[in-house]
Amino acid sequence: MDAKGWVLTAVEKLGWAGEREIVRWLDERGEELSRLELQKALEALLAEGKLEQKGDLYRRATPKGAKNAFDSLFGE
Repeated sequence: MDAKGWVLTAVEKLGWAGEREIVRWLDERGEELSRLELQKALEALLAEGKLEQKGDLYRRATPKGAKNAFDSLFGE
């Protein structure tokens, strides 16, 4: 799994989580990411719409209805 995959999995498991909680979760699973790798992964996931950010916390983005379901089925 790449850095984005690990970060997305961590956020899914933790719910609302800050960088420290994400790093701790990854460390417990034996996966090490540098602070720069973590920040790049978070930025990419935010840009892709897979994460939401509120202050310093992140969580899995909630689906936005039928359009997202259609897009996920048929790709874009």
